[in-house]
Amino acid sequence: MRKRRLLAAVPLAFMTLSGTSMASAEPPPPSGIVGGVPATETYSFMASLQGSGGNHSCGGSLVAPRWVVTAGHCGQPAQVRIGTKTYNAGGEVVKVAARRAVGGDVALLQLSSAATSAPIEIAADAPIGVASRIIGWGQTCATRGCGGAPVNLQQLDTSIVDDNRCSGITGATELCVNGGGGKGACYGDSGGPAVTGGPGAWKLIGATSRGTADPCATSPAIYGDVTAYRAQILEIIGTGTSR
Repeated sequence: MRKRRLLAAVPLAFMTLSGTSMASAEPPPPSGIVGGVPATETYSFMASLQGSGGNHSCGGSLVAPRWVVTAGHCGQPAQVRIGTKTYNAGGEVVKVAARRAVGGDVALLQLSSAATSAPIEIAADAPIGVASRIIGWGQTCATRGCGGAPVNLQQLDTSIVDDNRCSGITGATELCVNGGGGKGACYGDSGGPAVTGGPGAWKLIGATSRGTADPCATSPAIYGDVTAYRAQILEIIGTGTSR
């Protein structure tokens, strides 16, 4: 596990990616990447959490044929669309059978049938300074309500920074992902992945949880540290590896 400064929970309120003010000790309620670019590849593991009508609500990452990692505050959607650059077309649509809390703001969705898309491996750790990429269908403008989910998937290259850059972070089970200056996660990106590596070798390190300031992209964002729950997730999905 990477070494990080452990910060005590503070009573300071901040804006979650749903735009709701909430104390850091409480789980946030449901929530594009601002300043990013259109996805440069089709990420086989990328999932759009949707209602039965196909409307995008949150992101997620396929980590096994029947399991998707997302943010706990995203709840249980009716279905997921996986492996496409457009949330309303392409890829495959699979119904969601159940939701299982993992810890913090990280949860697993159990699919009703096995997806055929290739899952992503969970990284062993996420050290400070490691290059990362965040991916999502969240708003591409910074103010809440300024626009809906973009049809085309967006991505942004960033990095993991020290916890002291993220007010309200809960230490070893969350990541502080760099952002600001008009670049970062926004409403609708919740649950979506932070990954490291490169094409053909991406590994999952985080799931979008919440912002640290409003509007979006003015400061770093907090992600659930999926690597911190790796052993627990692998036990749940029933495999010695995340593939």
